[in-house]
Amino acid sequence: MDAVRVALLREVLAGTEWLGSTRRFAGALRGSVVSHGGGLLLVGTAEYEPWHLAAHLVDEAAWSGTPELAPTLVRHDPRPSDPAHLAVGLGRLAGARRGETLLVVSPEGPGAALLERVHDARRAGAAVLALGDGGGELAAMAHESLAVPEGAELDLDTVQHLVSAAAGENSLPSPSGGRRRFRDRLSRLTDALTAPPPARW
Repeated sequence: MDAVRVALLREVLAGTEWLGSTRRFAGALRGSVVSHGGGLLLVGTAEYEPWHLAAHLVDEAAWSGTPELAPTLVRHDPRPSDPAHLAVGLGRLAGARRGETLLVVSPEGPGAALLERVHDARRAGAAVLALGDGGGELAAMAHESLAVPEGAELDLDTVQHLVSAAAGENSLPSPSGGRRRFRDRLSRLTDALTAPPPARW
């Protein structure tokens, strides 16, 4: 989903709680990683790896000039033949420490093994954010969470687009006026549309 589609989606959602809740969550994410200079770990479940959110956060990090938003995608079963940026396994969570942020995306709740690793990362001082069904132990241990329950007006993939876009926008320095901010974003969008296609995940 590109910036134009996100803008149209926001128009459709005007007056709902989704815009405020996704911006609040994105602000917590941005604030956590920027204040500590980066260290964003992104992990899903064994059944659901948040590839698209990782790619969009990388894009937003580049477009907004906020490299701290670019995550390390932590995978449940990476293969030795995977490229380096896709070969980080769950063992990385054992090394999570104060100053790092762990974003867990879980459509149906993580299993016990992942919950234990998340709990250990929190005890070691990492900030934990949760995006998913909003229930269970994960929501209880998260410093910040955004619930996308089954049957909600938006699905988890759409909410991830809104969160990543808002994280990039919120990281921009406050300009002297809203018109300049819009022009800056439009300029970045134009640059992105006319640039050669980037290497994909």
